[in-house]
Amino acid sequence: MRKVWKVTRWIGLVLLVVLAYAGYRIVWGHPFTINQLSNRQSLLFLKDNPELFSTIGIADGTVFDYHSDKLTAVGNAKRDHDYDTLQKYLAEVRKFDRARLKGQDQITYDVLVDFYSSQLAMRRFDWLSSEGLYPVSPMFGSEAQLLSFMQTGHVVKNDKTARNYVARLIAMDPKLDALTADMLRQAALGVVLPVSLLEKTIGVIDATVQPAPAQNELVTSFVSRMDAVKSLDAKRKSQLQAQAVVAVRDQVYPAYERMRGALVALRPAAATQSAGVNRLPDGAAFYDAMLWQQTTSNYTAEQLHALGLSEVARITREMQVILDARGIKQGTIAARVKELQNDPQYHMANTDLGRAQFLARYRQLLVEVNAHMPEYFRVVPKEMPSVERLPESLEKGSAAAQYQGAAMDGSRPGIFAVNERDLNETPTWGMKTLAYHEGIPGHHFQMSIAMTLKGLPVIRQLGIYTAYAEGWALYAERFAAEIGMYKDDPLGDLGRLQSEIFRAARLVVDTGIHAKGWTREQAIQYMVENTGMSDTEVTTEIERYMALPGQACAYKVGELKILELRARAQAAFGDKFSIKDFHAVILENGALPLTVLDKVVDEWITRAAPKRVGA
Repeated sequence: MRKVWKVTRWIGLVLLVVLAYAGYRIVWGHPFTINQLSNRQSLLFLKDNPELFSTIGIADGTVFDYHSDKLTAVGNAKRDHDYDTLQKYLAEVRKFDRARLKGQDQITYDVLVDFYSSQLAMRRFDWLSSEGLYPVSPMFGSEAQLLSFMQTGHVVKNDKTARNYVARLIAMDPKLDALTADMLRQAALGVVLPVSLLEKTIGVIDATVQPAPAQNELVTSFVSRMDAVKSLDAKRKSQLQAQAVVAVRDQVYPAYERMRGALVALRPAAATQSAGVNRLPDGAAFYDAMLWQQTTSNYTAEQLHALGLSEVARITREMQVILDARGIKQGTIAARVKELQNDPQYHMANTDLGRAQFLARYRQLLVEVNAHMPEYFRVVPKEMPSVERLPESLEKGSAAAQYQGAAMDGSRPGIFAVNERDLNETPTWGMKTLAYHEGIPGHHFQMSIAMTLKGLPVIRQLGIYTAYAEGWALYAERFAAEIGMYKDDPLGDLGRLQSEIFRAARLVVDTGIHAKGWTREQAIQYMVENTGMSDTEVTTEIERYMALPGQACAYKVGELKILELRARAQAAFGDKFSIKDFHAVILENGALPLTVLDKVVDEWITRAAPKRVGA
């Protein structure tokens, strides 16, 4: 049954793309519907971004695959082409009269206008890279993301995709050089990585090129994926493996070494850089644009800072109740939490066995919570997420865990990737919250349900809005508590509250760094003193906010909006309120900016809520 479903789904997706393009051609450049327009725009966008095309997983290894041997271009020409394309797409959307559209088509119109407009708002900052703020950085830099993509985003399922993997290894050479060149172009304009980010990036590169080429994860993960392909015999796999080793040795490693040399040369300039983007040309306006893009709200930096302080104070009080009840009353809340976090009884061993047990525990937690989901959701994804270790080469600069959505053709499951660099960073009482956030009912539900939606354009099936996706995942943590997943587990609930205060503190430190002139050290100190997180984990987080301004604010803003909408719906429906129906409205309309989500919920309430007498 699973195989038939996958084949049917793949055919449907291919037909969707073909018909979308055909619909565009039939009417001389103006599609019949806004869905056709959106899908045609998405198809053309994917053509220009082959890595994204593979990550989505529509056509790799098929007769429609002309992209999986290529990597996405880098540089000013690519950046300016993207802006021109977005401007063209926005004009095409606005040819439709929104007032004459109905239902989902109006929502699609609003999503497209919001998305294209927020991207185009960045055009004024000519120092930006085609890759965003910094083309090279430890977590979000393309030199790091490329490693993750090659190991998880490129699916190996037949000889063609295996050959194309080797071709992409070879293509890493010019792409990495292009990233280095873009970094140096920015440096000439005064845009240089702060020194802590620069040194972490060098560390990522050193970890990447340290193994012998044959032992690099770019090769070993390739061999593992080939071993699962029955159509590849031993001789063919050996040939491809040898080609991959040569590519890593002769193309990949030298390009990373050249990048490393350029970073070393920038050390003196990096040492003079402050943490925030307000140091950059027109930096204050850039931060405002990033807040709009990431939170899809009209909050100012000052408002977000005040909101963060308020939420930190509220959550601190809730944490104190749990700690006091356990007789842990000495010191600040953060100090008490840190004492618990450092207690050896709450950690698995930093050994191969301990790491295996760590992953097994996450799998168990997902199975346990998934058993309750039919009570609260109309749609429950059939597939469980795969729980795997984050590639070791990426662990140093990455957060505790991350989720990668499944391929649309079903060739790759959703992956809950766990950072196992140091198991002392995640106490066992903090594991539930991570499982609910990254897995069930968090990102896995949000992204898997979106992929099953019919009649929506592809763009609404992708998690393109941070505030929506991360807001839902943070809401999922809280909802798990509401349905009893922390019952008789006060330390697990403390872990949830620590996660929540961590997201609230992000509002304070992100705005502190980028709008109020806080130093990296000030931000680290504030987060350590208010969350009880380890210095190592906090440092990674603060440097993450330095590299991608505004993104960290989206979590709490999104969660609070979903809670606000739920309260609004409960007030309107009264005892007729259905949590299944509410979750359906939130999840079964695809990824939405918060401004549009607000309208969608209001329209549902107006349409479906009982009419009050005398209203």
